[in-house]
Amino acid sequence: MDTLIFDCDGVLVDSEAIAEATLVGLLGEWLPDLAADTVLRQALGMTTANILGHLEPLSRHRLPADATERVDRTIEARLARELEAIDGVAAAIASLPLPKAVVSNSRRRRVLASLATTGLDRLIGESPVFTADQVAYPKPAPDLYLLAARELGCAPADCLVVEDSVSGVTAAHAAGMTVIGFTGASHVEPGQARRLVEAGAWRILDHMHGLESMVDDWRHARLRAAAR
Repeated sequence: MDTLIFDCDGVLVDSEAIAEATLVGLLGEWLPDLAADTVLRQALGMTTANILGHLEPLSRHRLPADATERVDRTIEARLARELEAIDGVAAAIASLPLPKAVVSNSRRRRVLASLATTGLDRLIGESPVFTADQVAYPKPAPDLYLLAARELGCAPADCLVVEDSVSGVTAAHAAGMTVIGFTGASHVEPGQARRLVEAGAWRILDHMHGLESMVDDWRHARLRAAAR
């Protein structure tokens, strides 16, 4: 079974960078004496609540009582704006006949909230969602992609992944999957396409409108290889 896997934090945005930048920005307001961008590196991989609990004792100030909820709501709103800026995502998800899955290196609550905010949850429908909560290491890692393939009943070689981060491309490629690197999100920097190729991306997609032809190319290449 050929399966298309989207990196979804919602779909195809660098949620790790968005989450970190959001947290640093809010901490700059709430704990102005704290060098949050430096100290935060000690706390990466924790939940929002644990990060805030880790950092507050280092400051002379007090966090708002609803700090965790405000951070999460702000991150989810920023993710929704990123998703809406990606041209053609909805059409690509709806039109491609392959079975689909969502694999995200963010936590499940955040992924589901992002998908619901943009309405992509309705397009994805019953497609399974695999998130960092399900593996021991909450960063891009081959284990998460391999878990998805195993649960879907697929060999890794039968999975085509659409990823926009270097770490995600590296992880999916190491899992033995073919990876399309995506550079159409609004946060992408110059040189991202080159870095994605260097990390193991098979092709680079600038906008989601071209995904269907890339899927066809991939499937035809697999058929030719099997016929030899």
